[in-house]
Amino acid sequence: MRTRALPALGALGLGAALLLSACSGDAEADDSAPAASDPDAPITFATTPLGDDPGAENPIEAFAELVTAETGREVEIVDVPDYTAVVEALRNHHVDIGFMSGFPSALAVNTGEVDSLVAWPGNDEPVSTCLVLADSELESLADVTPETVVAFADPASSSGYFMPVAMLHEAGLEKDVDYTSMFSGGHDMSFVALEEGQVDVACTSTTLTAMVGTDYFPFAEGETRSIGESGSMPVAVTVLADQGLAEDKRSELLEALPQVFTEENADQLGAMLEAMQGTEPILEPGTEIFQPFVDIAAIADVDISDLG
Repeated sequence: MRTRALPALGALGLGAALLLSACSGDAEADDSAPAASDPDAPITFATTPLGDDPGAENPIEAFAELVTAETGREVEIVDVPDYTAVVEALRNHHVDIGFMSGFPSALAVNTGEVDSLVAWPGNDEPVSTCLVLADSELESLADVTPETVVAFADPASSSGYFMPVAMLHEAGLEKDVDYTSMFSGGHDMSFVALEEGQVDVACTSTTLTAMVGTDYFPFAEGETRSIGESGSMPVAVTVLADQGLAEDKRSELLEALPQVFTEENADQLGAMLEAMQGTEPILEPGTEIFQPFVDIAAIADVDISDLG
């Protein structure tokens, strides 16, 4: 079942989320979160939209069906506009779980008000790539100038912002000094901007660029090329949970999620499973696994080390 977006969260950007997070120690606890749930209560799952094509196979719907099969509970999908809205939905007990990449997961966990239920480590391979059109004059990062416009997906995106900014930094290129940055609003919009010549470079996920011929990557083979790749991430993906999640739901999800995200379900889950990078899940990981993100985030002028 899909519900409508949470309207109050639509205006939250990364800066607003950081401010709210920094003040979270003064927030009053929400006593409405139950210790146990009705056995028929649904699991609510916050997600950002994956695309506008109604004919495309949606892995989010497949995920919901697979979790229902494992737990016996209906899964209600709640669309929210961006990663930070997922975090706020969890912190405010509007949803039970959210599916997040490494950096927004670190942001959420560092508030002290959101749990990491399951995490999948990175696989030591590049997670981001910066693309140009095949006929671009840019042959490498050495050709980038202050006039070069680089598109990033979202200010809370791991593969679409944090990792490529870190990669450019390591190449001696500082944001808005050695190149001009812009946020497109999503990986798909970065591709549109590159295709239409609105930007010179689009930094995105290597997972998406491997999906040539699908709705996730609109270019044909040979229409783009990479001028730089990032390093790997310590955590690829996390399923985050409301700290007030009912204990029976928590137990069911801890058992079900490793069974859902398996190669057996690869066709249904598509990009969702690809994002796990083929690693084994860690149940209820500690906060230390997210520490490397703090150092990388500092390069992008986002301090997540002392939130909460």
